[in-house]
Amino acid sequence: MVWPNRRTHDTALGGELARQASSALAGLLAAKGMTRADLAQAMGISPGRISQILSGDENLTLKSLAVVAHALQSNVEITFRPTPPRHESVQDSPNFGPSTPFAPTPH
Repeated sequence: MVWPNRRTHDTALGGELARQASSALAGLLAAKGMTRADLAQAMGISPGRISQILSGDENLTLKSLAVVAHALQSNVEITFRPTPPRHESVQDSPNFGPSTPFAPTPH
């Protein structure tokens, strides 16, 4: 994939990480049986702000993640891993295309 410029690329990567963090937070909230209102009260902020945080569109800072984790009586763990190699999908393959229509074999 070719990115038009570095800023677009960085924004896309940051957005993906924010969505992953928001998804993990929503899962933890559900696992603890807490509502967004419960979390808002524990953090001393509005439920609307919790919705923003969990939307996946927020640029969450490490500090904000730490505050949310503290309110959920949890820890934040950041792990860096090598990116797995990208495998070519069938649709991306140069051999993918129209083929001979299926014809039943005679019995």
